[in-house]
Amino acid sequence: MNLDKTLIIVLIIVLVTMGPSQLPKIARMLGKSAKALRDGIDGTLDDEDATATASAKKRETPEE
Repeated sequence: MNLDKTLIIVLIIVLVTMGPSQLPKIARMLGKSAKALRDGIDGTLDDEDATATASAKKRETPEE
């Protein structure tokens, strides 16, 4: 019961902080991260997935 209330409060804080327009983007990133983690644990990370992950990291890294 206490965990439910805590989870709702955390979700409200995230919604207020990030804004509703960013939530789909965050959910997509979390989904891709979870899939990559599962694939990495299973050892089934394909070359396509590795290339896509590397290019995504390159885009997110700020240029100096």
